Amino acid sequence: MSKKTILTAAITGNLMTPKISPHLPVTPQEIAEQALDAAKAGAAIVHLHVRDPETTKGSMRMDLYRELVERIREKNENVILNLTTGEGGRFLPSPDNPQIAAEGSTLCAPEQRVAHVEILKPEVCTLDFNTMWSGQASVINSPHNIEIMADRIYTAGVKPEIEIFDSGDLHMVKDFLARDVLSGPLMLQIVLGVRFGAVANPETMAFLASQLPPETQWAGFGIGRMAFPMLAQAYLLGGHCRIGMEDTAYIRKGEHCKSNAQLVTKAVGIIEDLGGSMANPDEARAILGLATT
Repeated sequence: MSKKTILTAAITGNLMTPKISPHLPVTPQEIAEQALDAAKAGAAIVHLHVRDPETTKGSMRMDLYRELVERIREKNENVILNLTTGEGGRFLPSPDNPQIAAEGSTLCAPEQRVAHVEILKPEVCTLDFNTMWSGQASVINSPHNIEIMADRIYTAGVKPEIEIFDSGDLHMVKDFLARDVLSGPLMLQIVLGVRFGAVANPETMAFLASQLPPETQWAGFGIGRMAFPMLAQAYLLGGHCRIGMEDTAYIRKGEHCKSNAQLVTKAVGIIEDLGGSMANPDEARAILGLATT
């Protein structure tokens, strides 16, 4: 394959826990250090969540995002930053009255979910198109709310990375493109292996990749034990790749990974052993249509 492969390192996420992954970064300092090391190991993009340092749970606090971005930029001005907007979309119905949110729900106004993006203006941020049951709660991304988020993301001068978790999400993406809510060519991520989402296997990834709008720059990944098999599959299908402690706690069966850089190093080895070559951040910008530094 002639084109270079963009590797994204998903550093910490919101569903992974320190109990599952003992080396999971939690504080802005820890997340920044692992992001910087992942970039040195070959990741052109670092995908970033923040966590409450006290509870270790996913957070939307602006001060944590600001500190994280500043810590990374103090030492690396070139790696592409991709901030999540996935926080604030979870709803857990109360068992007594499903109309009322139970403890653990984070569902909030779409404007709140992109506030940090509007202020910090990363080059990329995620935009989830899934409505599904995930983990212990439902994820709700209504078309109305996604449209609001998309408009504010574009207005901020940020490129959305569209995340799809099943084929129905892709139908909505195409509708948004037809109505000019989204601007092509798209940057899109195929997420496989989330429970009750699209299954992580070669057939599913191949089908979804075959249905993408023309000129889409896409990547794909699987979670858990399918992280590395789906990374290889994404490369073989002509896509870009993602790996990180958001998606897997293990470097191999039965062995916890010690860092995101360890996962990135293995991922780079797989891609290069298959005949690929890695894109650096400026090469990734050219591929994705971002302004070069």
